Amino acid sequence: MATRSPWTCILWDVDGTIVDASDGILRRLTIALEHFGKPKPTRAELVHWIGPPMYESFQTNIGMTPEQATEAVAFYRTLGKADGYTTGAKLFPGVGELIREAEACGLPQATASSKPENQVVALMDHFDLAPCFTATVGSTPDERTLATKADIVGEALRRLSAAGVDTSRPVLVGDRHHDVEGGAAHDVPVIFVGWGFSWPHEAEGAQASVETVDQLRDLLLVKDSDG
Repeated sequence: MATRSPWTCILWDVDGTIVDASDGILRRLTIALEHFGKPKPTRAELVHWIGPPMYESFQTNIGMTPEQATEAVAFYRTLGKADGYTTGAKLFPGVGELIREAEACGLPQATASSKPENQVVALMDHFDLAPCFTATVGSTPDERTLATKADIVGEALRRLSAAGVDTSRPVLVGDRHHDVEGGAAHDVPVIFVGWGFSWPHEAEGAQASVETVDQLRDLLLVKDSDG
């Protein structure tokens, strides 16, 4: 059977969609918040932190000013660099296989992550997924120049187009409302995955919502019977 797709390219969120980096994030957040005299987070509170840019989260979640958030992001990133960006990270089961399957079918793919781009590159290299992506896109290190999901989705589409990819029917796979909003800014439909760090209501506005990788595969890749 031949495999085709209703989409001309796939954009992937990373944290909570491809990669579970929660163990390292919780450890670094605990150190960072205690450093700035804030209560350490519980694992249940990670849902407030994973997905949005850290610069935004330090302001929204603990009331830092933009200047304080800039300092906190810099401190947090120093911890990440010392840790190694891949320490404790793992793929969500089956997602890596689906990315490789899409690549084998000739379907262009890009990351569209709020993580700093150098970290996204390190993660994709670590999991041997880098060859599957035509473009690896993340935020700028300060999480301010290129930070909003809308900006990142736009940059991913720009780089794909510059590489000669047909971006007329893109789809974004993500796990937070930021993904839905960022996709909507560029008229990119979103498939919302339920295995990340989110509340069910965050799927509102997505074209579809899935709970398993098999359900996601059915929406991304279609098997055609010969004849």
